[in-house]
Amino acid sequence: MTVLAGLAGAFFLTAMAYAIVGFGGGSTYTALLVLAETDYRLLPAVSLACNVTVVSGSVLHYARAGLIPWRRLWPIIACSVPAAWLGGLVEIPERAFIGLLGVALLASAVALTVRQPGPARKDAVLVPGLAPALGAGIGLLAGLVGIGGGIFLAPLLYALRWAEAKAIAASAATFILVNSLAGLIGQSQRISGSGDLDSLLDYWPLLPAVLVGGQLGVWIGSRRLPDHWLARITALLVFVVALRLVWRAVAG
Repeated sequence: MTVLAGLAGAFFLTAMAYAIVGFGGGSTYTALLVLAETDYRLLPAVSLACNVTVVSGSVLHYARAGLIPWRRLWPIIACSVPAAWLGGLVEIPERAFIGLLGVALLASAVALTVRQPGPARKDAVLVPGLAPALGAGIGLLAGLVGIGGGIFLAPLLYALRWAEAKAIAASAATFILVNSLAGLIGQSQRISGSGDLDSLLDYWPLLPAVLVGGQLGVWIGSRRLPDHWLARITALLVFVVALRLVWRAVAG
């Protein structure tokens, strides 16, 4: 119970930090659960459930504020959801994939840091076929490792100057929500087949912790933080997660 209480506190801080820039924090939840020696087979499902809890409130907030560019976002989402579900059904070797994931995130962080995003381009659109490819690729990756995928999507949208910073944060949150739900369904189906689904209930105290932290984070991000700081914090979070994953793959 002491370990779970400590996890709840760490999850609260993680949810707050990531919600500021529209993320759910799934990658860091996974790292914290690994440190707590959680059964590896349960990690993605727990992380995805926390993601859904955090970003559900964020998406509602962004939707009420009219910040989600639904017309431009839906082609990406439409292809990411089935891919995330399929990814959630697959169980893969941990070490090799975590290494690839870390390298990909590190590249995203470096790209975002080197090329600081300027004002959004009103004519910025994804080339034909790129939106479905991005959605499917990131969705599959998200479902495989139990993250929402926004930590991949946001740097790309910043680099393309696809929208203003707050709209990108809103898009990332929406993307994370739908992919986390799809991935969670796939992960639950996989876990139920092994008879371990009831074990997930032991982690319920983490959900109210991330709910409160996430709501606080989205309030800070949408009302108290300038746009240029959103991009910088995004890059920092991506970079920290990337280093953690690369180190875990090399040292593991």
